[in-house]
Amino acid sequence: MTDFAEPSVPVTGGAMPLLGFGTWQIADADAPAAVHAALEAGYRHIDTATGYSNQRGVGKTVAASGLARDDVFVTTKLPPDNADRVRATIEESLDQLGLDHLDLWLVHWPPNGEARPDVWEQVVQAQQDGLTKAVGVSNYSLAQIDELTEATGVTPAVNQIKWSPAEFDRTVADGLRDRGVVLEGYSPFKASNLQDPTLVSIAEAHDVDTAQVIVAWHVAHGFVVIPKSSQPERIASNAAGARVELTDDEVDRIDGLGR
Repeated sequence: MTDFAEPSVPVTGGAMPLLGFGTWQIADADAPAAVHAALEAGYRHIDTATGYSNQRGVGKTVAASGLARDDVFVTTKLPPDNADRVRATIEESLDQLGLDHLDLWLVHWPPNGEARPDVWEQVVQAQQDGLTKAVGVSNYSLAQIDELTEATGVTPAVNQIKWSPAEFDRTVADGLRDRGVVLEGYSPFKASNLQDPTLVSIAEAHDVDTAQVIVAWHVAHGFVVIPKSSQPERIASNAAGARVELTDDEVDRIDGLGR
């Protein structure tokens, strides 16, 4: 069986596969089939969130997969509206997922648009208590990440943001890297023009499709990518993009698509 545990990037407590499976907008009832297809296709990193209301379906499938707990990297997220019940939220997530710990727990959005170091302190406490191996944020600015670090001495391991070739911003990418924060991109295809001539020509050169080129571009940069689909064929096809090796010139050309 193909296994996409590698390539990966180090995070607290282990390695985070660069290829992950996103479950946003997949209903709880549909999550088992989609996650099963992803695990069958070799994904070893599953991304969910309290706000997706599908943690039970995700957890049930991970448990039934026959894979060892350490072989599946599981991420979920704290909704900003739960900023006043941090500990209860992670305990509920673990219960719904059927797990004794997460691999990564993220603050899903800055609560009320603010960094909220007080919330971050509680997230870090959950990590220190063994409920999650790594902690991070999602949709935070570089300045907000700096605010958390300065206030608590703990820098988020990951910042999950909307990311694609069309949204490539070297300042953001370099800023996260310089801070030791892993860039994880969601909605990799949404803002991209899959018929863009640059993507099409590179896809043709590798005999793949343009969605696979976008996945390959993330991997070439060391960005984590979490494509989402409920179709088994597309789930497997997206994964295959992680094995496409782009040249430096091709990566540069795709970077040039950034606004």
